[in-house]
Amino acid sequence: MYIIMAILGFSLLIIVHELGHFIMAKVNGIKVEEFSIGMGPEVFSKKGKETQYSLRLFPIGGYVKMLGEEEDVEDERSFSSKSPLRRITVILAGATMNIIFAIIAFSIIISNRGYTETTISKLEPDTPAIESGLQVGDKILTIDGARVFTTTDVSMGIQLSKGDSVDLVVDRNGEKENITVTPRLIEQDGTQMYQIGFHYTPVENPTILESIRESFNETISLVTQTFKSLKMMVTGNINFKTDVGGPVTIIKMSGQVAKNGLMTLTYFLGFISINLAVFNLLPFPALDGGWTVILLIELITRRKVPDKVVGAANYVGFMILIGFMIVVTLKDILFPISL
Repeated sequence: MYIIMAILGFSLLIIVHELGHFIMAKVNGIKVEEFSIGMGPEVFSKKGKETQYSLRLFPIGGYVKMLGEEEDVEDERSFSSKSPLRRITVILAGATMNIIFAIIAFSIIISNRGYTETTISKLEPDTPAIESGLQVGDKILTIDGARVFTTTDVSMGIQLSKGDSVDLVVDRNGEKENITVTPRLIEQDGTQMYQIGFHYTPVENPTILESIRESFNETISLVTQTFKSLKMMVTGNINFKTDVGGPVTIIKMSGQVAKNGLMTLTYFLGFISINLAVFNLLPFPALDGGWTVILLIELITRRKVPDKVVGAANYVGFMILIGFMIVVTLKDILFPISL
């Protein structure tokens, strides 16, 4: 039951993403030939007025097929006939919809559960927080030069320090103060973690405007963290075997999260939606970000990038992505992440 909920939730994110492309294609007067959810063999198909709607076997992707997307077509309703700027709006609409979905999801959760501000409400005795000079009422603004949007940004900065000192900028009675503090390694419930020794200020009954504002902060925070994680993966600071998960891990994690209730699952889907948006915006061939780079080149140079170059780049990029997906999936099966 929980796995089915997880698969449906993951499929919802794909629908949201592809719906963004579909809507902006229609807004720009582009003919959509097919709207597909999933990849692989076709399970169900229905012909609309001009669009074929299909459901495919594997819920790991989807696509919107537009007239003139892969080659020039002499038709005013083709993708290729539109200006680079119009095509960019269509390409970016998928990731935009994923971000909007996350903001809505976080707003619902925050309005029901509340949130915590980055203002210190209590200091633990005999801790680095006391030794550094932090005070109750200090609002943490940055950690090691990075802007703080949520308490998670602070927690991640502390853990990534691995015990080295971190530089905080806090707002104290309207004045900015610089604080240097060295996290201390502790063991809690059998898990080792770095800690400074303070508590945040809870907001239990936020207004609608506070919920929306905090959902934007949560979204920006997760986007930033996702980019940091990708950078750590590229630089080898993440263990591929133990820290990286693919579709199998996502479905398993979603199933586990679903057991904790609808709100927890909703937050997890918002988190995955942000990751999906960021991944698609990477400037890599076959991804939305790669398409955007090509169209920006056309917009700036006012010259069309040759179809052969675009086709070759997208083909190579697609094969690399498929290969990576296969490797990650095999890794999920052979070396599953402990949940």
